[in-house]
Amino acid sequence: MSQSPRKGNTQVLLEVGLISELREATPIQGHCLEAAMGSGTSAESLQNEATCPICLEYFREPVTLECGHNFCQACLSRCWEAPDPLASCPQCRDPVQQRNLRPNKQLANVIEIAKRLSLQAARAAGGKGMCGAHQEPLKLFCEEDRSPICVVCHLSQAHRAHTAVPIEEAAQEYKEKIQDHLKILRDEREKLLGLKLSREESRQEYLKQTQAERQKVVAEFQQLRQFLEEQERLLLAQLQKLDQEIQNETVTRLSEEISRLSEQIGELEGTCHKPASEFLQDVRCLFSSYEKGWSQPLPEISPAMEKRIFDFPQKTAALRETLWKFKEKLEKEAELCPSHSDSLSPVNVTLDPDTAHPLLLLSEDRKRVSWADPQQPQPSSPGSFDTYVCVLGREGFTSGRHCWEVEVGDGRHWAVGVAREAVSRKGQISLSPEGGIWAVEWWEESQFRARTSPVIPLPRSPPRRIRVCLDCDRGQV
Repeated sequence: MSQSPRKGNTQVLLEVGLISELREATPIQGHCLEAAMGSGTSAESLQNEATCPICLEYFREPVTLECGHNFCQACLSRCWEAPDPLASCPQCRDPVQQRNLRPNKQLANVIEIAKRLSLQAARAAGGKGMCGAHQEPLKLFCEEDRSPICVVCHLSQAHRAHTAVPIEEAAQEYKEKIQDHLKILRDEREKLLGLKLSREESRQEYLKQTQAERQKVVAEFQQLRQFLEEQERLLLAQLQKLDQEIQNETVTRLSEEISRLSEQIGELEGTCHKPASEFLQDVRCLFSSYEKGWSQPLPEISPAMEKRIFDFPQKTAALRETLWKFKEKLEKEAELCPSHSDSLSPVNVTLDPDTAHPLLLLSEDRKRVSWADPQQPQPSSPGSFDTYVCVLGREGFTSGRHCWEVEVGDGRHWAVGVAREAVSRKGQISLSPEGGIWAVEWWEESQFRARTSPVIPLPRSPPRRIRVCLDCDRGQV
């Protein structure tokens, strides 16, 4: 060569020279290498040609027999256990002379090239197919570890006692297992698709039922609203008519009395202008008749009208009571609905003795409270009420929706509700939201009312049981 080759091309030139030499020494191997170099899978073809037919690994100290086949020297030694001058080729069974074994140095060089090509191909593919520890192809599969290994790994201490099979056989076996599992999954998917179709039909049917029920509810409540509005108009019309009759009766009777008095005044004034003789003849009759009229009382509302006025509130009170009972029944029915009962958490409230006023006596189960003997008040605590006779529940809430019931019976005075934890317990307190308390109250012979600001009278008689519903998230009682 006229000039030295560049460093980057040195390896390529050497490899081509070796392949050329191999063509001359072993025409069959050279021909295969040439085909491998020209194909799209040159590295794989070269690897196959550089593999010993006995151990299926790269040749180690390759030797060539008279028939032209190549083997590892150690593999032939294991095949020919007894030193026999006349043996046969393990591949073609042609008789050969053991003393005629020739080391194939060119093939050993080609093997090193094949190893480098395989390593380069493995690196280009991200190391797939090559053992990271020994840089050997992963041709075996360890059954115990369930991982691909190379032949060196199989001979090592870590895998020597393990069962190893060719990687292709293992792949085929696991593919068959995957196919079996895929069949099960596909069958399960088909069942679910059929179930989904059936559920979809049921869902459509249920939606039709709920839609029909929705229309019924809307129609029934619309009728109820129309009925209530009609009743409201009738009551208001009756009140308006009663107002008009009261006004008409009062004005009419007063007008009649005024007309009577005006007529008398006119008569008396006319009599005063008569001559004395004529005037005195009628004066006795005039005084007799007018004195009777002067003693009559002023006109008032008739007893019948007065009865109608006082009867009307009783009629409306009975109506309000009916409406309240109807409302309570609706609320109770609504509480039985799953959507409502799921959102409300019934709680078991117990009373806190540390907050009880000294005049209150709590039961052992902390469920009932009654008046204590004024002569023997209960011991007080720093957190107890000292002025208002109150007691708090032990349970507290910061979130969610909760409800509980309190039986008040026929007590003469009581107040039931909720209070902030920091509500004042000493001295005078405000039984109102400003004081941190939301409650309803009943005083004997007084009005049932809500202790809001201002206080709201409740249009009904006091109940015997109170249900308290608390929505912490909305801040509603």
